[in-house]
Amino acid sequence: MKKKEIKILLVDDEPDILEIVGYNLSSEGYNVTTATNGVEAISSAKKEKPHLIILDVMMPEMDGIETCEKMRSMPELNNAIITFLTARGEDYSQVAGFDAGADDYITKPVKPKVLVSKVKALLRRLKEQEEQEDDVLKAGNIIINRDEYKIIKEGEEIILPRKEFELLSLLASRPGKVFKREDILDQVWGNEVVVGGRTIDVHIRKLREKIGDDHFKTVKGVGYKFVQ
Repeated sequence: MKKKEIKILLVDDEPDILEIVGYNLSSEGYNVTTATNGVEAISSAKKEKPHLIILDVMMPEMDGIETCEKMRSMPELNNAIITFLTARGEDYSQVAGFDAGADDYITKPVKPKVLVSKVKALLRRLKEQEEQEDDVLKAGNIIINRDEYKIIKEGEEIILPRKEFELLSLLASRPGKVFKREDILDQVWGNEVVVGGRTIDVHIRKLREKIGDDHFKTVKGVGYKFVQ
């Protein structure tokens, strides 16, 4: 995921914090949205679905602890990383924050470079989480376990040769997308051997026999797509 695609929600009732922290994160290329209190933050989070939420503890209307608890009850924020901004010595806030579902905390005052470094470290968790999720792909009634090279359809395991598995995995990664023949050759076969379009046709035919003809559609003159 590119930096500009990463959404960060910054929540603090101090304008200076929003301006300074927001500027530094935006300068790094992140997509930053701000809120000045918990109520506003929840509304923004529902709309934006941020990847990272930086949440001040002491705020009017709804403090950070309550805001965090409400956010953790929202299904659309299940995978969001939440970190608190806490003043030095607020040990109770840190403990309460973790109890409320926070992933980490940043102590104020914080130098901009340190803050950016901390954010990068937190976002690495997001990348690791995505990589773990990418190991198992669900497409309709088919489960593709890329880590174990295993296909399960309606509870039944199907064994596929490596190239058939990789072709299915590629097509099923974007259901409905038409993959051009040259892209399929490049991503599945690469520079291993010189193969032609006929090789793709043969593999598609075998997948239709094993997985189901209705899952694979031919787009004449272009390539193939997977249908759930």
